Amino acid sequence: MEHLTVALAQIAPVWLDREQTIAKVVVKIREAAAADCRLVVFGEALVPGYPFWVEWTDGARFESRVQKEIFAHYAAEAVVIELGHLDAVRAAAAETQTTVYLGCIERPPDRGGHSLYCSLVYIDARGEIASVHRKLVPTYEERLVWSPGDGHGLRVHKLGAFTLGGLNCWENWMPLARAALYAQGEDLHVAVWPGSERNTRDITRFIARESRSYVISVSGLLTRDVIPSGTPHRDLMIANCPETLASGGSCIAGPDGEWVIEPASGEERLLVAAIDHRRVREERQNFDPAGHYSRPDVMQLKLHHERQSTLLRE
Repeated sequence: MEHLTVALAQIAPVWLDREQTIAKVVVKIREAAAADCRLVVFGEALVPGYPFWVEWTDGARFESRVQKEIFAHYAAEAVVIELGHLDAVRAAAAETQTTVYLGCIERPPDRGGHSLYCSLVYIDARGEIASVHRKLVPTYEERLVWSPGDGHGLRVHKLGAFTLGGLNCWENWMPLARAALYAQGEDLHVAVWPGSERNTRDITRFIARESRSYVISVSGLLTRDVIPSGTPHRDLMIANCPETLASGGSCIAGPDGEWVIEPASGEERLLVAAIDHRRVREERQNFDPAGHYSRPDVMQLKLHHERQSTLLRE
């Protein structure tokens, strides 16, 4: 159990189509299992897709009919876990005994059932959902679409010798969010992104070196020509957006900060690598951020794991 074979599923969604995107996810889970992978990771907001329209359709305009109509469509295609929208993914994970990290847009009933959250879902090899992490702070124009999450999903999971944790996109720049995972024993960090090497190239190696952990960064893809014809206000977006909206950049860095897989861009790929937990222990000899190189008598972090709600039941 010292060695773990992992897969980075760099794919494009069928943009803003939940069911068709999930069908692609299931195919990639089976491909990863056929390559003897025990873990497969997908990009941020993959199901049903990242809200690229905001930047290219005057997304900040208040009381815009265009923005309301696109948002309503996005919300309808979002994932409601309680309605079984991820059941096909769970079944594929259980069937292949593969662990899955999946980025999705969640529309949770525990927050009223209409607001959207950028969530990272951990599904174990039994097909059970072990955690749902809602992005703490949506970035820039994302705040026009997504709501801020909470600390409930800031959790780690055992997989063989490794302890996994994950964050969405620019959460990976948040020192305390990283520290919360390090303190729980994380030594395999998953970072999911909408798709760009400019995001993954520097921070993947930085986190690996800071934490002395393996870091898996997985990004999505999207080009203008594959935006489905039925997407609301597609013509407006097509008229303004570039040819490539998300270009990948998925990669893995080892606990010494060196590349295991350098950033890969521009095409759908299943990137596979075998990682060795011994390398984590070797690098922790001189630096362990939550162990011998910490000073809890001087500095401590308080983590609130409660799921936020406007309703407190007695």
